[in-house]
Amino acid sequence: MNSQKEEDLQFVKDYQPYNKEVKELRVLLYGPIGSGKSSFINSVDTVLQGRIALQAQADANSSKSFTIKRRTFKIKKGGPGTFYPFVFTDIMGIEGPDKRGVCVEDIKLDMKGHIKDSYMFNPCSEISEDDPYYNKNPTLEDKVQVLVCIIDGSSSSILDDESIRKMRQVRLAARDLGIAQLAVLTKIDKTCNEVQSDVKNVYKSKYIKKMIEKISVDLGFPLNCIFPVKNYASENGTNDDIDSLILSAMKQIINSGEDFVNQL
Repeated sequence: MNSQKEEDLQFVKDYQPYNKEVKELRVLLYGPIGSGKSSFINSVDTVLQGRIALQAQADANSSKSFTIKRRTFKIKKGGPGTFYPFVFTDIMGIEGPDKRGVCVEDIKLDMKGHIKDSYMFNPCSEISEDDPYYNKNPTLEDKVQVLVCIIDGSSSSILDDESIRKMRQVRLAARDLGIAQLAVLTKIDKTCNEVQSDVKNVYKSKYIKKMIEKISVDLGFPLNCIFPVKNYASENGTNDDIDSLILSAMKQIINSGEDFVNQL
């Protein structure tokens, strides 16, 4: 195990929110359909459990969003009923055409804590205030502290203009709320032969560097807020190099969330 992975793994395992009013950081994942949102949750779970974990249902066919309901995932820590002090909220994917994919307004309302778990997203309209899954009085724990944009590295070069417009709207809404933001670039092994042969080549790859630069231009993320990862997909066991990339992203997610809650 490399020393950086050990250090990052220990950081995540030891993490406790400094602000005692916050029991857990809420991390909302959004992005185009099939980008690997559910797989990223499973991959973080896998790294922390030390074995392949599949609690978030993911689909290999990405022609339409597999996630249709809002769901919060906790990651077990140690014995039964004990969890890490961060949760992931998984939602329906974004699609370019109107009336397809999650409504941007629903993502904005979710950031503010107004949507309850198990709400079934309606691509044609946002949640109404009289919906039983509308949370009229969100607490600090219901609100999002970190917004993570998940982008499929194998198709980021063909993000359509309409999807980019919707994702920019989400980013601007999060900015106005002061929510921490970063991006995770998935499926990097499918985009570059160099990385497919050895994940450690990710930071040497000119192709990955160009992709990160394009995401920065298209969506406005600073270059140091875009993290390339390979989600666990076909592996039967864990791999230190895959773990290292996932832990690097998780460490920044936690640090960004801490910065946000400590300003409250």
